[in-house]
Amino acid sequence: MFQIHNIQFNEKGLVPAIVQDVKTKDVLMLAYMNEVSIQQTLQTGYATYYSRSRQKLWVKGETSGNRQAVKSIAYDCDQDTILMQVEQNGVACHTGNWSCFHEKTDVSSSDVKYNLNILNELYQTIVNRKSNPVEGSYTTYLFDKGIDKILKKVGEESSEVIIGAKNDDTNELVYEISDLVYHVMVLMVEKGVRLDEIKEALVNRREKVRS
Repeated sequence: MFQIHNIQFNEKGLVPAIVQDVKTKDVLMLAYMNEVSIQQTLQTGYATYYSRSRQKLWVKGETSGNRQAVKSIAYDCDQDTILMQVEQNGVACHTGNWSCFHEKTDVSSSDVKYNLNILNELYQTIVNRKSNPVEGSYTTYLFDKGIDKILKKVGEESSEVIIGAKNDDTNELVYEISDLVYHVMVLMVEKGVRLDEIKEALVNRREKVRS
């Protein structure tokens, strides 16, 4: 059982906390906690950390609204590192990225360059564009124009997918499907549909296919 008195705090009374999204399993950030911030986190259910630069407690999302509802908290076998699984509201990084660990490269002997979490990252980027409009951004333009423009683009891209399939050109079809997925995600964000709701529906669909 998790017990605060078992934690091996460093000489400054701090312990590193790795923060992971409970649904996507993405590592969102690394922060530090002390005994008081851990107690406050357990009491409120929202992530509270200790700022080493400001030397004070801070609640994640207190000013940005990107709060973290804590779903579980654990420490490792040496009891000197904490792992928190959270439900992330908005983005985790102050730069506007979904995760603070967005600067990355593939380390592999193969040429595989795709990102298995790209749908999550794309969705969160679109959410961020809606919350924080950027001049010149096509996504911002779509949200500014509203639902009718978004629906028109979804319809146009659906037609392009059909044309790509009829042309029997795999590269063209992949490109058009990608365009359609992007515009559908813009529609989802505009209408408040979460990506995990679609995943849940797909799980249910999979079970029907199996039966």
